[in-house]
Amino acid sequence: MKAFQPATRCPLDGVRVLDLSRVVAGNMVSLLLADFGAEVVKIEPPAGDPLRDWLVAGVPTNWKVYARNKKSVCLDLRKDEAKTLLLQLVDTAQVFIENFRPGTLEKMGLGPDVLHARNPKLVIVRVTGWGQTGPYRHKPGFGTLAEGASGFAALNGFADREPVLPPIQLADCTAGVHGAFATLVAVREVEVRGGRGQVIDLSLLEPLFSFMGPQAASFQASGRLRPRTGSRSTTAAPRNAYRTSDDRWVCLSASTQAMTERLFRVIGRAELIDNPRYRTNAERVQHAAELDAIIGDFIGRMTLAQNLEFFDRADVTVGPIYDIAQIIDDPHVKAREMVSAYPDEEMGTVPMHCVVPRLSVTPGAIRRPAPGLGEHNAEILGALGLGADELARLSAAGIICAGRQRARKRAAQAG
Repeated sequence: MKAFQPATRCPLDGVRVLDLSRVVAGNMVSLLLADFGAEVVKIEPPAGDPLRDWLVAGVPTNWKVYARNKKSVCLDLRKDEAKTLLLQLVDTAQVFIENFRPGTLEKMGLGPDVLHARNPKLVIVRVTGWGQTGPYRHKPGFGTLAEGASGFAALNGFADREPVLPPIQLADCTAGVHGAFATLVAVREVEVRGGRGQVIDLSLLEPLFSFMGPQAASFQASGRLRPRTGSRSTTAAPRNAYRTSDDRWVCLSASTQAMTERLFRVIGRAELIDNPRYRTNAERVQHAAELDAIIGDFIGRMTLAQNLEFFDRADVTVGPIYDIAQIIDDPHVKAREMVSAYPDEEMGTVPMHCVVPRLSVTPGAIRRPAPGLGEHNAEILGALGLGADELARLSAAGIICAGRQRARKRAAQAG
């Protein structure tokens, strides 16, 4: 078990982020900022962020990971007094994140014009499925729809089967990484160049489409749609997943000529180097199925461990295909502390990924667990000048709230 790290100097110290977003994409933006020292204040409604309801074996594991290093203030923004408190917090912030449908923030009286009137240097990140403009802007936009519309699903899977959607929140996390980068670009414009705050229009669709790389150019050049090829590559061969004799899997990529020739020699098929069907990469791509049969037959005679030892000794790029149980038990993963277990009330410990990327001088750190609903009401709102009596009044009036979500869940689990 690894202890939470004390408050040491981080590169984003002094940056306050107000995060009104829900579910994954906005939380990914603020997670990356929080990991490197930003004070992220989750502004949650009385029901809490829906991530608190994504339970696995009765435990909100998504919340525990995506809300680490953050603080929680619970405001009922349907009430004017709560909006007044939010605007006072805007005065103290550098970044504001929201993921309502376009126009919703404006209907609440909290549009960018209002926020920038209060704080001209504020960076506003607006996360939506389809963007703030365009004919789809008002449609609901979960990541699944972006994964379909971006071209990703059409390429994923095998040619003789249906397109395959990713089993993780790929569009949300891709957008989150882009959003964190854009936020830092905008904050630098304010802090270093003395510029004004601005609005970041972050859709789920466009970041994932950008990961499709040259697909549009390739289509124009060839006039052909790229087919689904399973684990094969359309640009380099051999490259695939291969079954071992103990029904495990390895992945192999020999995407350079030198690596391919080394592979052919080590599996005892040096004659393939000069075979006109496999002599160049372009020829190998055309005859990938034949190559896969040759390589798969060789790999299939050995266990996973034997394959890894054999190809490692030969310096050929073959690696294991792991499930999560194997990942957390891998010696390299342990040595790099890629997954560490932190103290947790419900689970005893909760394992989660390390802070990435790794910085040599000002690294990020996991400093605190995901907060309870409204856990930091007194700390954050008290700094606005609200005393205990005023906080109690606000709580009694339902302007602020705390603990209801946690209590409801515990009661449901007890039942």
